[in-house]
Amino acid sequence: MQAWVTDLQQLLAHGDAAVLVTVARAEGSVPREAGTKMIVTRESARHTIGGGHLEWKAIEIARQVLRDGMRMSHARRLERLALGPSLGQCCGGAVVLAFERLDVADLGWLATLSRRLAAGASTVRSVSFRSSRNGANGATSSDADAGAVMLSEPEPGVEAPDCLLWDSGAHGGAIGGANGGATSDASDATLLLTETIAPNDFPIVLFGAGHVGAALVRVLGTLPCRVRWVDGRDAGFPSPEAFAALGAANVAIDATDAPFDAVEAAPPGTSFIVMTHDHAHDLDLAERILRRGDFVFFGMIGSHSKRQQFEHRLAARGIDPSQIARMNCPLGVDGIVDKSPEVIAISAAAQLLQAIEATRAHAAHEHSHA
Repeated sequence: MQAWVTDLQQLLAHGDAAVLVTVARAEGSVPREAGTKMIVTRESARHTIGGGHLEWKAIEIARQVLRDGMRMSHARRLERLALGPSLGQCCGGAVVLAFERLDVADLGWLATLSRRLAAGASTVRSVSFRSSRNGANGATSSDADAGAVMLSEPEPGVEAPDCLLWDSGAHGGAIGGANGGATSDASDATLLLTETIAPNDFPIVLFGAGHVGAALVRVLGTLPCRVRWVDGRDAGFPSPEAFAALGAANVAIDATDAPFDAVEAAPPGTSFIVMTHDHAHDLDLAERILRRGDFVFFGMIGSHSKRQQFEHRLAARGIDPSQIARMNCPLGVDGIVDKSPEVIAISAAAQLLQAIEATRAHAAHEHSHA
């Protein structure tokens, strides 16, 4: 699930208006990529488009759009901001930010988008901006009532996130995206923001409810993932009150006498992390995970000697050496030797994220050459 979708639903359902700020176009070196979002209300801002003076300026513009929205429906605005001395930033690039005022009337498309993301489906979101270009920095201002937000199916085989700003007028064509693009020279245009919004929460099965497992859950609870936390019924899971206090809504506790079932039930592309206190149990889990072969990441807490023992025992059980080589044990980023649970958790999470990023980069490369 995209966190901004859930946050918007909660805000709008309580009757609050909010402005959704999207990096519609990224040119050169910028803090965040096209498609990044922030939510601004009268009192607060959630998520980030990069921080610094850029974000301060974006919040200022968003609150002006909130005020404009009291007089018009679908108040929207586009603004190009150069990340140079005028903003006190030295990135050297520029961004076009899209501002959309949303209220309770937008709950319909948000609910549809939420359902599709929960089902693992990508969705194309399209928003129009009637604009006129002005000023040296290419800022644009928008008219009222530019039309409703539209959701549609992506083209077959197109599932990856994307964000483009189109000139849909006489000189139609893309004028921006993740890597910039040609800029329209039309003084007045109807611009269309189209973005493919994909589920970004990757599945994880974590075995072990000890100190390190609990520390890792606290880290994973802040990341865009779905965690199944597995251990025996007599394991030291936190009490319901203590677990609720963690705020890890993306973590589900599975206290079970059949932990191996969690390996079989996990969807393809799952990441597995094993950190129980039973080496024999770890070995059985490792065998089942490696026999699947369709995981993104498999990490196991332990020493170099544990790895050597497991390599021999797994090979004796018929596991292919190339699969055994995919087992990350010891777990964590090289060079971090502190063995406190919190440090191990952060190091393990960093190693997991490296694997996730590598998998996504490979998929994007394969798609671009398809």
